[in-house]
Amino acid sequence: MSQRDTCAVERDALACDASLARRIADAGHDWIVPVWDAPAGVRAFVTTRNGGVGRGASASLDVGHASLDDTPADDRPVIAENRRRVQAFLPSPPVWLSQVHGRDVACIGSEANAALPRADAAVTRETNVVLAIRVADCMPVLLADRDGCVVAAVHAGWRGLAAGVLENTLSAMRCDPARIVAWLGPAIGRGAFEVGADVRDAFVGCDPRAHRAFVVKSPGKWLCDLETLARMRLAQAGVRPIAGGGLCTYSDRGRFFSYRRDGTTGRMAAFVWRVASPQ
Repeated sequence: MSQRDTCAVERDALACDASLARRIADAGHDWIVPVWDAPAGVRAFVTTRNGGVGRGASASLDVGHASLDDTPADDRPVIAENRRRVQAFLPSPPVWLSQVHGRDVACIGSEANAALPRADAAVTRETNVVLAIRVADCMPVLLADRDGCVVAAVHAGWRGLAAGVLENTLSAMRCDPARIVAWLGPAIGRGAFEVGADVRDAFVGCDPRAHRAFVVKSPGKWLCDLETLARMRLAQAGVRPIAGGGLCTYSDRGRFFSYRRDGTTGRMAAFVWRVASPQ
């Protein structure tokens, strides 16, 4: 592809992202539309805690558990309404995952499946199949190849990162990592994520360079930089560029849910999908 063609693709992608961002803003939502180098045929956004109907600890846009069947009966109408509001910006119902902080990756085809995939990442090559990740401190990582043929969504907490969920997802995408672009969503920041020696050892024991993601806070305690760990893993796999980051769920109470901060809390969601004909 020539430099002129590449610039045209980038302009088309920015225009599509701007259109989605305008629709979300016009609806009065402060949700996040990634600014990244994904091609024009890829769409994505991340909800915040705002724009829904919930009350109390999960106010207001709590997307709930992966399955509404796991939601207390009294809360189901609220979660259903919140999801209805999100659905207005999606081409099809999202594919939710039964997330377990592991490294398994679900490859999603075009046929609907009643069973929730038990995985912490999903990959699809189909158009208008929406991948979804629920978060409340763990990092949502969105991936796309530069040709717009495959997209992925990853639930990247420290356990999943240490287990290799990013590497497994890149493998499942079946393309050269140098042709993949990444975006890192809001997650608990280094200033708030206190961990013990087990977490640090899980990373530094495999890669001594990971020490840069940990700062001593007190004897046996470190502050962990989840974003740096994700960037390191992606870069080592060959992914360039890596956009996003810099949004802390713990410190921004007005915008984000945080399990570490609140204990009982709602869940936000990150979505990514391919479209058949970019407009």
